[in-house]
Amino acid sequence: MSAAPVIAPTTGLDALLDDVRAEAPHIEVLRPSAETAAFAFDAGTAPRRVSDGDGPAVAFPATPAEVQQLVRLSARHRVSIVPRGAGTGLSGGATASADQLVVSTARLDRIVEVSPADEVAVVEPGVLNAALNERLAPLGLFYAPDPASWRISTIGGNIATNAGGLRCAKYGVTRESVLALDVVLADGSLVSVGHRSIKGVTGLDLVSLFVGSEGVLGIVVGATVRIRPLPVARRTLSAFFATTAAGADAIGAITASRVRPSVIEFLDQPTLEGIDAAQGSGLRDRGAALLLIELDGFGIDEQTAELSAALTAAGAHVRVESDADAEALWELRRSGRRFDDDQWFAGGDVAVPKSRIAEIFAGFPAIADRHGVSVSAVAHAGDGNLHPVISLRIPPGADPALPPSAVHDAADDVVRAALAVGGTVSGEHGIGTVKRDLAAVELDVRVREAQLALKNALDPAGLFNPGKAL
Repeated sequence: MSAAPVIAPTTGLDALLDDVRAEAPHIEVLRPSAETAAFAFDAGTAPRRVSDGDGPAVAFPATPAEVQQLVRLSARHRVSIVPRGAGTGLSGGATASADQLVVSTARLDRIVEVSPADEVAVVEPGVLNAALNERLAPLGLFYAPDPASWRISTIGGNIATNAGGLRCAKYGVTRESVLALDVVLADGSLVSVGHRSIKGVTGLDLVSLFVGSEGVLGIVVGATVRIRPLPVARRTLSAFFATTAAGADAIGAITASRVRPSVIEFLDQPTLEGIDAAQGSGLRDRGAALLLIELDGFGIDEQTAELSAALTAAGAHVRVESDADAEALWELRRSGRRFDDDQWFAGGDVAVPKSRIAEIFAGFPAIADRHGVSVSAVAHAGDGNLHPVISLRIPPGADPALPPSAVHDAADDVVRAALAVGGTVSGEHGIGTVKRDLAAVELDVRVREAQLALKNALDPAGLFNPGKAL
């Protein structure tokens, strides 16, 4: 295999910060200190105990030109850069050390243009997913990607990880909604890739290369995204089952029908019990597993009738939820799970062919018994993306910050089970630092060589986000 990508030695941070102060005093920069400690982690890697040590240096550019200036100065002093959105990532893609410069895109937060005629919006990377949809709703439009963190995650962060969400079943992941990108490269140049037009095949598809690249190839400073008409109607169906196995098996009944829901979420028995314990809800009283489904568009009565019949034949108790009950159920799905302070846990995501979802859930008890842990999951069942959670109660006297190997070994076994049925180590969270070793198991050596060659071609000095993704 070819040599690993070059990583820039980070020996010039003080000189870099001095030059920023002298040559770009308009850019706010925080020096490494306890104040910046939170910028050393993302949501998936933040420790239970906050460190007293210094975090990284953090810069807050407000324009693409300021990003270019920071990149050029960092290259001058060979200080590596960690691009960062809202820090809601779950794979360690935005972790940073005290000798690195975090470039936050939080202040690049303009919605530059909304064009209903072209069905596009032009946004900066710091725009929150929710803010874009708030702008679009009065126009009868919406932006389809909707990760669970949509209220607080940024479009730039979604692009970095190719984030998915609940509506992936019908509208696809972030990549399907990105037409063009403005990117600052490692030499400080600003390039535009892609097209404003819906169709366009001139040159290689560099947009898809940058989407999901986790900041290792460049810093996205602008995006042209597809927007769509709001559906004329939306309706939520709940389908409860007697067992987790029965609910997982019933996913195939949806695929076999002529109905294509916008959202298909599957919650197993431990997940329902966990939500009830945390929220005081009564989901488990209605069944041991739940398929929570959203239909949208024209012919919604016909869609409801056909899907209800298919799910009832598969053993479900089906209910068409009122608007108020539907809103409550979706909120429970998005944020109802809580993790007790008296438990160790590990999360993540894997994706498998839809026909193998039931097989993965069926394998959880064996993994749990092998490692002495609990294993559960929710799934974006419409595209085979599972979000497993491994948990283990902390015994008296144990350090909450040091989970035993059994927790991580069980999480790895879930990933290996997904790979064994033709799946992938991550459907939407990305690789970051957390899954680099597992990605190496999935990817062929020649494919990994090709990816490293692309990284080295665009970033020969290893300036951007070293040690992540690849």
